[in-house]
Amino acid sequence: MPRYFIQLAYNGTNFNGWQIQDNTPNTVQQILQDKLSMILSETIKVVGCGRTDTGVHAKDYYAHFDSEQLDLHQEGTNYVYKLNKVLPYDIAIKKMYLVKDEANARFDAEFRTYDYYLHSIKNPFLTHSSLFHFGEINYEAMNEAAAHLLVVDDFTSFSKVNTQTKTNNCKVVFAQWTKLTDTEFVFKITANRFLQNMVRAIVGTLLQVGKGKMSLQEFKTIIQNKNRSDAGMSVAGHALYLTNVQYPETIFND
Repeated sequence: MPRYFIQLAYNGTNFNGWQIQDNTPNTVQQILQDKLSMILSETIKVVGCGRTDTGVHAKDYYAHFDSEQLDLHQEGTNYVYKLNKVLPYDIAIKKMYLVKDEANARFDAEFRTYDYYLHSIKNPFLTHSSLFHFGEINYEAMNEAAAHLLVVDDFTSFSKVNTQTKTNNCKVVFAQWTKLTDTEFVFKITANRFLQNMVRAIVGTLLQVGKGKMSLQEFKTIIQNKNRSDAGMSVAGHALYLTNVQYPETIFND
């Protein structure tokens, strides 16, 4: 049975995250799975490249599914158009790819990138897409602390406790704050994998450094201690975006 990757984007504001849950049908995975099953007239099971929490967005997301049909990836069949037509406005399908039978959207991802947006002046047009944080922030100090993330492996201090993950080791290859305008900033972080709540916990802790409430040495000690309660509070999810997922070319069929 052919396997497909589906590339999509979604605004997470109105969803209870990506992953299917027993207590609500209002997840991106559930809605996508239901609409694919309806369009294709077969039972479809969708596997995502990762889970995003309630309110978190994805500008570039991948999921895989198997189907009896052989031509879903071909532009002439218009399945992208048909699926977009029945999906809610806050989920958009970009493209479908035919992939190798063993390809896996979650486990074959080599790197993922998240962006977290921050603004320092009240702006009604950023209320639902960026975190409003008033006051002086030392971004140079935050970037000095963020650079330390590239030389550590264990991110237990930034992980939700009592998860089912076998290891809290991750490889961060990029972590940096960038000034977009005089009042708008973005934190970009790329890693081979992320733990639950990891990015939001890192941002919350870096903000403590930026506000002068935590030194660089204290930031390093928090990571060494591997205790979530030592780190800063997790920031809100509405300003977090999954922006890129990288896969090896070998999993795609020509």
